[in-house]
Amino acid sequence: MTRGRADPGKRLRNARGRTASSARWLERQLSDPYVRQAKAEGYRSRAAYKLRELDDRYALLRHATRVVDLGAAPGGWAQVVRQRAPKAAIVGIDLLPVEPMEGVVLLQEDFTAPGADARILAALGGPPDLVLSDMAANTVGHKQTDHLRTMGLVEAAAQFAFDTLAPGGHFVAKVLAGGTDGALLAELKRHFASVRHAKPPASRKGSSEWYVVAMNRKPAMVPAHQAAPAAD
Repeated sequence: MTRGRADPGKRLRNARGRTASSARWLERQLSDPYVRQAKAEGYRSRAAYKLRELDDRYALLRHATRVVDLGAAPGGWAQVVRQRAPKAAIVGIDLLPVEPMEGVVLLQEDFTAPGADARILAALGGPPDLVLSDMAANTVGHKQTDHLRTMGLVEAAAQFAFDTLAPGGHFVAKVLAGGTDGALLAELKRHFASVRHAKPPASRKGSSEWYVVAMNRKPAMVPAHQAAPAAD
């Protein structure tokens, strides 16, 4: 008898019909103490603990009054902000829908779209003193491409922070192994008094993610040709 060609998809599936990669992801989730803790404490994602740990170390939320969460879905970071800075105005923005959250304004759009920054500032009631980004690009399986795509998001988030942050404000963004590239790092150091890289304990050991923590936004620098003339 003749035998048909094997379905490549079936070779990747286990007895429950999951792909090998999704089976590994599920196994990792089930054995992850942060996933269990997030479920027990009502967080929408284990990522909430990353922000908690960064805040424990850098006191990012101690005096926060207006906070922007870029790439907010599913809302774990906004939950932490709400708990630790309950009086702060919070705006979360994402391309994906986010389940409503008391005390948080949620916008479903691209934060780089024309007019998005104005809508965010209007919802906040003024310039933010903290801009957060836990965004990462969807991976395509090619390391260099994945890195470039994610760093593109970091650069866009940093530009948003440069354009909107109040003096003294802070910026936090997810980056990948190797940290922030030289040009962006130089820009961050030009705009902030302190720039550091950190890997919170909740970030999986095998993960390539790190976070750049830029603190104390410097007062806006006025170009020389726009500076007011000296008084006589």
